[in-house]
Amino acid sequence: MQGSQTAPLAGRIAVVTGSSRGIGRATALRLASMGADIAINYRSDSAGASETQAAAAALGVRAIAAQADVSQEEDVARLFQQVEAELGPTAILVNNAGLTRDKLILQMKLEDFDGLLAANLRSAFLCTRAAIRTMMRARWGRIINVTSISGLMGQVGQANYAASKAGMIALTKSTARELGSRNITANAVAPGFIPTELTANVSDEFRKYYLDLTPLKRFGSADEVAAMIGFLCGPEAGYITGQTIAVDGGISMH
Repeated sequence: MQGSQTAPLAGRIAVVTGSSRGIGRATALRLASMGADIAINYRSDSAGASETQAAAAALGVRAIAAQADVSQEEDVARLFQQVEAELGPTAILVNNAGLTRDKLILQMKLEDFDGLLAANLRSAFLCTRAAIRTMMRARWGRIINVTSISGLMGQVGQANYAASKAGMIALTKSTARELGSRNITANAVAPGFIPTELTANVSDEFRKYYLDLTPLKRFGSADEVAAMIGFLCGPEAGYITGQTIAVDGGISMH
């Protein structure tokens, strides 16, 4: 089913990982406002997922909350089975779930590195692999990977996080090349510093450092990131694929 101008994603089923709060919640609500039915994925924040679900349903779409640790293959299989059974085949996937575990390289333990790659990069791979089966049958799909400007620029104390996010950018490009002939687009969105629960513990010194580097001299919002994701999922972005678009106030321009 194709949507109308007022609800361009009507009839589409969207899975947004890590959408109990922050950018994920804002994205789920943006897609819901565009008419998509929403699967709100969460790992442990069931209360936050319920809040997102209620807010999405209030926009007039079907919405479910689906618990899964998307870094685990069995959980991912269960997630997409639940989505298909309760909503229908996945047409839109937003790989947003992720963690930070910042340390200098000399202080970083192997589990700090491997754990971040699993949470951020392996999860995107597993969910993409699961979602594209239905997208290929439908010959339509949108995949958005939420990466970071750390994946473009690197960052002190974020070797693990930056590596995982750079890996997501490469995954995006490979996905775009493999699936373009099936009318499936894959793009990455790279936020700058966005005040959310994920960044709540960042020091004032680090916030000032980022602000000083940002040409627009302000932090972004989760809604601004979600707006770009919504555009890339919509009909007007049908000829955009394999791209990484920074929503960062200009900090990563080159």
